Amino acid sequence: MSAQSDIPSALAEARASHLRSHGDTAPDLEQLRQVIDAMVPFCDLVGVRVIELRPDGGVAELPDRPDLRNHMGTVHAGAIFLVAEVSGAAAFSGAMAARILGVQAFVLRDCRVSYLKPARGRLRAHGTIDTAVTRDVLTRTGTERFDLTGRSLVYDDAGVLVAKVDFDYVATVA
Repeated sequence: MSAQSDIPSALAEARASHLRSHGDTAPDLEQLRQVIDAMVPFCDLVGVRVIELRPDGGVAELPDRPDLRNHMGTVHAGAIFLVAEVSGAAAFSGAMAARILGVQAFVLRDCRVSYLKPARGRLRAHGTIDTAVTRDVLTRTGTERFDLTGRSLVYDDAGVLVAKVDFDYVATVA
């Protein structure tokens, strides 16, 4: 997907396709994952991919590429942050899948990053959000703005926790 304006139509088509196939049941998270994976052009540039989308979390992956490394030969802090942030957004999308077409805004307000170990190779970020908040929002139908917290744990291929990121978001859903 090359233009931001294509995003709502892609999401609408994913929802319509699901309704044609399955009726009014839980959304097809794999189809939603594919749409979300293509939403941010910067992620294409860096190579970050959403590889898993669930109602309780999301996983994003950063490839092992020389151009993503710093002068020390380890993964650059900015690349680590990006994969963590994408996993948090994926977690939100999975939790809000039932009302994803009504999401008007999802904005990162603040974050705290702890870089724990030098990161080498491919990274996987496991994002979660406060599902108590999203479950509560999903029970209502009106437009509302709400605050939400999330966390991402970033691991290297050896399973070593290399970073922990806490997020504060604000979202609006109609």
